[in-house]
Amino acid sequence: MRYVSEEQPAVVAPRCARRWHVLQPSHTLHESPVITRNLTSGSPLRVIIWFTIPLLVGNLFQQLYAVTDAAVVGRLLGVDALASVGASGSLQFLLIGFAMGASAGVAIPVAKAFGAGNMAMMRRAVVAGIIISGGIAVAITLIGTLGARTLLTWMGTPPELMGNAQAFLGILFSGAAATVAFNFLSSVIRALGDSRTPLLFLVVACLLNAGLVVLFVAGFHMGVGGAALATVIAQGVSTVCCLVLVIRRMPDLRLGGEDWRIDRHELGESSKLGLTFGFQMSIIAVGAAVLQYGINKLGTDAVAAFTAAVRVDQAAVTPLISIGVALSTYVAQNRGARQWARVREGVFRAGGLAVGFGVALGLVLVLFGTGLVRLFVGAGSDGVVAMAHRYLLINGSLYAVLALLFVCRNALQGLGITAVPTIAGVMELLARSFVGLFLVDRMGFLGACLAAPLAWFGALVPLGLAWTVHHRRLARRDDAPVLARPGLLQPAG
Repeated sequence: MRYVSEEQPAVVAPRCARRWHVLQPSHTLHESPVITRNLTSGSPLRVIIWFTIPLLVGNLFQQLYAVTDAAVVGRLLGVDALASVGASGSLQFLLIGFAMGASAGVAIPVAKAFGAGNMAMMRRAVVAGIIISGGIAVAITLIGTLGARTLLTWMGTPPELMGNAQAFLGILFSGAAATVAFNFLSSVIRALGDSRTPLLFLVVACLLNAGLVVLFVAGFHMGVGGAALATVIAQGVSTVCCLVLVIRRMPDLRLGGEDWRIDRHELGESSKLGLTFGFQMSIIAVGAAVLQYGINKLGTDAVAAFTAAVRVDQAAVTPLISIGVALSTYVAQNRGARQWARVREGVFRAGGLAVGFGVALGLVLVLFGTGLVRLFVGAGSDGVVAMAHRYLLINGSLYAVLALLFVCRNALQGLGITAVPTIAGVMELLARSFVGLFLVDRMGFLGACLAAPLAWFGALVPLGLAWTVHHRRLARRDDAPVLARPGLLQPAG
């Protein structure tokens, strides 16, 4: 299995080279004011932590989209409206999750070229990502707006929830282009080592979303459609902010005519990574949709409980997701610099950090899960709260397993490996589908609580084995010296 690129010659730099660099255009060394972070030198754990912190804060704010929508809808419009948003959740994950996965995939060649110091190759990788992201945005918009009712029907959505669920999805997917663009631009900026700037834009968008959802739902009485419209507007603002940053402060990302002359190999590499990563997310989402089908048969209270529990669960695992995303960029940059010892050490350190977070987060859910769930429902919903808390107890106690899954998956993806993470996604699909089609009928809501842990264990088996194999292969390579950025010490290319 191919996991290493030998395309760029190594350039030796002193060990004391600074980790922070000004990103210089290949044609000049005096223009760019933007600061980016090179993750190929310094303490692996330290650079991973500093890169993770803005991602963590950003992902927590990202959860405000879902949390704000659910809390406002649940408290102002009632349990049925909350269940309607929840019933559409797996379809959001299916289509929007594909876009997010694809954005992470097409950013891998960008990070690899940046780590190797080849600015021309980096811009061509960005062009390939633009082409792929544009096609994905069109596809999501068409499928989401035209096929929402059909997909909801296939999932067995209760008739009383159908109208609100379709209205929510129709508005959300009509703005899919903004969502895809923001995720792509954020991934490219992070690939260059800047995880802080996307955070600032995301904070602005989340605050705007929180204000708009209250205004549209409580003030203008627009129902669940108002919550979706608030999200679309906020994503659009984030996209504009990212574009302004690129135009004003990132001259190396300003694309010229020759940058659009990419060859089939470059487009093929980005397509393979982007579509495969998106497919992996979609596979997981299909499993979630099948699980949602099983839960829908349990009634409105069960759907509302699952919706509230998943919102809390998604916020709780944000640190684990953030560590994984940071590790993927770290591995990709060091892959471009061919620093295999740093790759191994970084994955090991990140694994310990993630497991520690997993144990701590699980303990928080065990102790405070009930109070967190009550944020989403009003008085008189004790049955919904009890079911949701049971879900959080079971899932939270196994977050350490999920932490290892994120570390192994993102390390392999940073190396450009696509087959094994896809197999892991299939394992998750099978586990969630088994629960949705069989276990929920026999065990009720308890069966739904077991879906995620079964999926984690199933996915971790191939991921753990694959990382063990590739770790040994990397260990057999001679430790390469720290690589300099050609854009700093010599002309690129």
